[in-house]
Amino acid sequence: MSTTRRSSTKIMLKLIVLVKPLIHFMLSAIIMGTIGYLCATAITILGGMAIMNILGYNMPFTINTLCILLILCAFIRAILRYIEQACNHYIAFKILAIIRDKVFKALRILSPAKLEGKDRGNLISIITSDIELLEVFYAHTISPIIIGVLTSLIMTLYIGSFHPLLGIVAIVAYIFVGAIIPIINSKVVKYSGIEYRNEVGKMNSLMLDSLRGVRELIQYNKINDRYSELQDNMAKLSSSQNKLKKAESNSFAITDFTIIFFTISMLFTSFFLYSYGEIDFSHLVLATIAMSSSFGPVVALSSLSNNLAHTLASGERVLTLLEEEPIVEEKIDGTDFTFDNLTCKNVNFSYDNTLILDNISLSVNKGNIIGILGKSGCGKSTLLKLIMRFWDKDSGEILFGNEDIKNINTRSLRQNESYATQDTHLFNDTIGNNIKIANTSASYEEVIEAAKKASIHDFISNLPKGYDTPIGELGDRLSGGEKQRIGIARTFLSPSSLMLLDEPTSNLDSLNEGIIIKSLLEAREDRTIILVSHRKSTLGIAEKIYSIEKGRLS
Repeated sequence: MSTTRRSSTKIMLKLIVLVKPLIHFMLSAIIMGTIGYLCATAITILGGMAIMNILGYNMPFTINTLCILLILCAFIRAILRYIEQACNHYIAFKILAIIRDKVFKALRILSPAKLEGKDRGNLISIITSDIELLEVFYAHTISPIIIGVLTSLIMTLYIGSFHPLLGIVAIVAYIFVGAIIPIINSKVVKYSGIEYRNEVGKMNSLMLDSLRGVRELIQYNKINDRYSELQDNMAKLSSSQNKLKKAESNSFAITDFTIIFFTISMLFTSFFLYSYGEIDFSHLVLATIAMSSSFGPVVALSSLSNNLAHTLASGERVLTLLEEEPIVEEKIDGTDFTFDNLTCKNVNFSYDNTLILDNISLSVNKGNIIGILGKSGCGKSTLLKLIMRFWDKDSGEILFGNEDIKNINTRSLRQNESYATQDTHLFNDTIGNNIKIANTSASYEEVIEAAKKASIHDFISNLPKGYDTPIGELGDRLSGGEKQRIGIARTFLSPSSLMLLDEPTSNLDSLNEGIIIKSLLEAREDRTIILVSHRKSTLGIAEKIYSIEKGRLS
């Protein structure tokens, strides 16, 4: 992800744009919230009028009228507060659903190249906690800011109606509490918030890695080392969190002091004007009461700056992911094709400035079984990923027929290819559904046939629930060989015409390997197969074998 930090204002504006489809709900929340806060302030002011009335001062309303108005304001405040919160949360949950949809669409476009990186824990943090934190922005930030501005302007006009100088004191107070303090505080905690969210992502990555590798950690007596690493990361996370909490405490203290200062300032200014006959005593009292009771909306803005550090940091990470350019652009306006032959001409590919494939050339005709031999790390798997267009070559040509791979619609390309790796990912579903992912319209009989070809049918049949057996998260209930055979069953079930098999028998014994090899020989009638392995015995069925050594083909 980009390391360039955009300003808080830019983040907020980009997040606000997403609310456009729900603008009518937002306007309702703002109107209800503004009237509601004015009713809350009016309760205190009306109470002050009632006291002044009792003391004999001439007020515009009688005691009975004031009591009725107090009850009405309290009732209206409660109803409008409920409507405001309902609108805000409706907007928040709708927008979060939209953002999740956008994030998963972005990951679909960015993958699989994006998932080749080492920041999966960070991605999980973005998909879960970062998006959840944006609920604070949509439910408790956008409308409160506008409500704070509107109520401050209305209260400034009300207080200023007693005397313009009192209006000036009021507007300065609102600006300090609702704008200056939050802006200063947000600048102080901005990078602390980003640092904290990044530390959360790192901790998620470490925890995910630790949970997946717990058996190895136990086996090699590395639990204490990993525990120490977790403690170090937790200390960094706590340090980042403490910075934010300290800034939050300072902000609360400064805000409270500022409110007291301006309330006293209003009192002394009113007293000064009263002593010179500019206002009467009732105006002195009502101006001071109105000032002290009307800070609610702007205090909410001041408090926002503390949580906003987390929220905007999360917004930055989500927006950066949504705006990230894919390494491989999905083709949707190109050509569809049916596999006839494949040609690679002088293909070069580098990853992180390291040359992986150097001037690779090969040809594969329809119905062929082609073998690619080489040691681990020589670039065999990378070549298959280029053929799948998980990555784009640096130079050279990859042609299907006479069409460059970049001109072929991505969906059409993937429909004509099936790809099995030695590390098969299994979903937390039944075994049958895990096989059917290659062809969701396949019949039960077709799934069984594919499993037989992959030498996994007998194993599945002996399970208590057969093909309906739950596989467990990450397929932990199955061995490496069983997972691999399910992956191979997927390729047999797929209607694709080109099978790409990356070390398909690396975790299998010779008996199961023999059954699968036999199935591959039979599959050549309507399939073309590229078989990658570091073992010559596996490639015995290949009509032609290419050998890769240090990225070069021979």
